[in-house]
Amino acid sequence: MKIGIVNDAPIAIEALRRALAQRKDHEIIWIAEDGQRATELCAWQLPDLVLMDLLMPVMDGVAATRHIMTHTPCPILVVTGDVGANVSAVYEAMAYGALDAIDTPTALVKHPRNGANSLLAKIDSIEKLINQRQTPTDNGSAINPANKYAMPPQTANSKYLVAIGASAGGPAALATLLSQLPADFPAALVVVQHVDAQFAAGMADWLASQIKLPVQLAQAGDSPTPGCVLLAGTNDHLRLTRPFQLGYTEQPSGYPYRPSIDVFFQSVVELWAGKAVGILLTGMGRDGALGLKAMRDKGYYTIAQDQESSAVYGMPKAAALLNAADVILPINQISEKLLSIVSKQ
Repeated sequence: MKIGIVNDAPIAIEALRRALAQRKDHEIIWIAEDGQRATELCAWQLPDLVLMDLLMPVMDGVAATRHIMTHTPCPILVVTGDVGANVSAVYEAMAYGALDAIDTPTALVKHPRNGANSLLAKIDSIEKLINQRQTPTDNGSAINPANKYAMPPQTANSKYLVAIGASAGGPAALATLLSQLPADFPAALVVVQHVDAQFAAGMADWLASQIKLPVQLAQAGDSPTPGCVLLAGTNDHLRLTRPFQLGYTEQPSGYPYRPSIDVFFQSVVELWAGKAVGILLTGMGRDGALGLKAMRDKGYYTIAQDQESSAVYGMPKAAALLNAADVILPINQISEKLLSIVSKQ
């Protein structure tokens, strides 16, 4: 994997060099000392992955991420000194298409080796996404798209569930969609956003500040509640364990997407005892496409974000190729469609 580093701190750069040197297949092709230089180097030699710091002179990591994803899109991992102290900037970068965020190994002073291993594990996960994005119709995952249960899609007095999946660019897309829903929105909402567990609580707080609805991390045993947004909050997969009850599972353990949108969507098909709408937003790879197709096949209404409004047109594109969406819409039109569907219950 060819990697570009964007960082102006010599100590951090050396730590990244040492970490990447543990893998012979990782090659650093350039190092930029600020975001502006990174945009120039991406135009000159596009890497397989950019390790992007946030706080830099000339152009910071958020602006650089926005420019790169607009002009020379490629996978970006935010690697910064203290992610927890820069939550707002992290979510801004993710809104523009950064895939995830992690502390630099030097930030983990007491556990430097674990810091390197955490970084390498994160890069491995992103590499799996890169390798899979060219085969969106491959259904060789551990997700079974077939409906294994005889549970009807709706019952008398059934509750509506809105199941939403998002990845790169997801925070901004979610904020746009959910901010247009009223405080008395009559359906329950469950969101699976690809984000590391250590940032999930910060994302819930950030999202709550952007919308009228309350946002909470989903806990095992929770039931989706009308007018409340439940956000997947661990690195395990969120799923329904009973018709109206949520839980977490480690399986499939080898799946590159954690938490997986496919796992959640499929559990809705298998166990939800009410009406449902499936929505798949911006993101790299194809997670959620098979699950959205299974939801549509079950008779649930399904929506995918369009290419022009997606920061990364990977997951919605995979869904479109599978004919998994009843309708494909710009992000700023999805809430209106959702309201019209739910108001008919």
